[in-house]
Amino acid sequence: MLRIWSRFGPALLCLAALVAAIGGGPALAAPGKITGVARVIDGDTLDVGETRIRLFGIDSVERSQTCRHPVEGDWPCGRDVTREVTDWLNGETLTCTPRDTDRYGRVVAICHWQGVDVGETLVKAGLAFAYKKYSRRYVTQEAQALAAGRGLWTSVVLRPEAFRAQRRAAPKEVATQPTGCAIKGNISSKGEKIYHVPGQKYYSKTRISPHKGERWFCSEAEARRAGWRKART
Repeated sequence: MLRIWSRFGPALLCLAALVAAIGGGPALAAPGKITGVARVIDGDTLDVGETRIRLFGIDSVERSQTCRHPVEGDWPCGRDVTREVTDWLNGETLTCTPRDTDRYGRVVAICHWQGVDVGETLVKAGLAFAYKKYSRRYVTQEAQALAAGRGLWTSVVLRPEAFRAQRRAAPKEVATQPTGCAIKGNISSKGEKIYHVPGQKYYSKTRISPHKGERWFCSEAEARRAGWRKART
């Protein structure tokens, strides 16, 4: 049973109950649709079978985003949203109807789980925003989440589109390699801390971005003490 952080809301919201309220039943595959087991990437992106899907009409907080609750203070809302969506959908079978392809090559689609619109559920639960730039499909659901103070609406949160624009505009710190420190501490797209040593497969391709929390290490022992693990290849 999926729950959205009770400490951030006036009441405990159970996603399973919300799904039941929206309705649902077995979804049947049809020509032109993509059906497969889901693997969540973040709050609005997932793999369905072998296809990378960007959910149509919604925009969720980026993994690295933080939100500010008036009492609890800053909290890692991007990470927590990804975890909640993962707990709900990972391993479940989804049926998706393609609408477009974005500039990253992802299929933009409306996906259903047991007959329930995934995008609608996430927006109504306060886990995503209506992406009004591209569609007004979920504007009513967003208003309902705001009025009920659900999920992200308990806090001060920058809309993901504005957050991405802000991040693009920010000056990038140049990673200077300290003398004698050749181990690269990288952070994966899943937030996993992995270090690469010279001679490993991806060492030469790995770039260090200090603004993301990445860094150089002078020894493997130093990297492990800091919480990094060695790359497997």
